[in-house]
Amino acid sequence: MVTKFGFVSTYPPTLCGLATFASALREALMQPGESTNGRNGAVIRLVDAVQAVSEDPAVVGDLVAGDPAGPLRAARLLEHSDVVIVQHEYGVFGGRDGNQVLALLEALTVPTVVVLHTVLSSPTAHQKYVLEEVARRADAVVIMTETARGRLAAGYAIDMNKVEVIPHGAPEARVNHSPLFGSGRPTVLTWGLIGPGKGIEWGIEAMASLTDLGLQYVVAGQTHPKVLLQEGEAYRDRLRTQVRALGLDEAVTFDSRYRTTVALAELVDVADIVLLPYDSTEQVTSGVLIEAVAAGKPVVATRFPHAIELLADGAGILVPQKDPASIATALRTLLTHREVGAGMTRAAVKSSPELMWPAVGARYRRLADELIRARVAA
Repeated sequence: MVTKFGFVSTYPPTLCGLATFASALREALMQPGESTNGRNGAVIRLVDAVQAVSEDPAVVGDLVAGDPAGPLRAARLLEHSDVVIVQHEYGVFGGRDGNQVLALLEALTVPTVVVLHTVLSSPTAHQKYVLEEVARRADAVVIMTETARGRLAAGYAIDMNKVEVIPHGAPEARVNHSPLFGSGRPTVLTWGLIGPGKGIEWGIEAMASLTDLGLQYVVAGQTHPKVLLQEGEAYRDRLRTQVRALGLDEAVTFDSRYRTTVALAELVDVADIVLLPYDSTEQVTSGVLIEAVAAGKPVVATRFPHAIELLADGAGILVPQKDPASIATALRTLLTHREVGAGMTRAAVKSSPELMWPAVGARYRRLADELIRARVAA
């Protein structure tokens, strides 16, 4: 019997990590030849305002932030599903701290898995209440790191028997990586949606002390849509000004083109080192980090929680936040002692199979089967 999945999330062409994750997870859970016919793989798209009808046949409806009738309408569109997977971030649902999600979970009549993309270590009282209620109303809660599990256990009143750790997925093709430092200028890559908090200014400052190595620093990705709406390209403009002031025009490249999954894989493939200089000390999930490790690339990352956990086996170097000198030291180590980078690649490749989307999808399928059996037995 084919399990029919429903999904609630932001969704492409929306540009955000949640949308990319939901699309990849849906693809991983659809069997070859399956389509949305019969409602399998049906998506309820989370949007801030009423939008034109999606041309993607997977999208069967929208849940508009703040629409009081939206949760019940969305639940009815998903009633043909066997299991519904809801992506949770505080900012993608309407209401205070996204509490619109509670009405949705209450209205759903089929087993529900909620995927938590953010678990705050110091939530407000209301944020804590919302997350606890989300977990109470869901049949299962998925987080992507042990760090997130620890935060839930220590800081929230949640039935931990509902909680399962399933890693963020990565495309399979990225294990076919090019040899490090194969030819030409060494390339350091930062990619993803761009905006304040990404720490790119610290990476640029680090490059100023590495000019003797002839490397190039590529910053790839579009400006985050919400940042673009609030401040336009002000952050990118500040970075460009910094590059000019440091005389790094030949060393730093900004590439704001949109890339398909295949095109992005090709970009990552030719990079020698991935740099994640994030300012956050809260981030428990990073799709970019997962994809970098799955690609077998040595990683230099600030000490955000997901990096601390995923790089513990030797796939990267951790540095303090907002510390360009430490970033420069780590990059110089990798560029002048290439056996260090080679060891990181071996560590990354060893952990890669369990991070690939087929393996991740299989774990979601097993979880869904358990929930269906439990519902039938109840």
